[in-house]
Amino acid sequence: MGKIKSALIKRTARQLLNEENLFNTDFDYNKKLLADSMPSKKTRNKIAGYLARLKRFEGREKIPKVVAE
Repeated sequence: MGKIKSALIKRTARQLLNEENLFNTDFDYNKKLLADSMPSKKTRNKIAGYLARLKRFEGREKIPKVVAE
């Protein structure tokens, strides 16, 4: 089971995603883009991973829920 990301990680990743359209689904690429702007290695890696996850799910269509009657 995965760990839950903190609100700081989620908020920062969403802000970066809205401001810049440079990120993609590749973790290593995102990590290199964040290298000079993030204060710590641990924070940089968490944000880069969450950005990759957001970009991966961004392309998917939402499937409407079917309600059984």
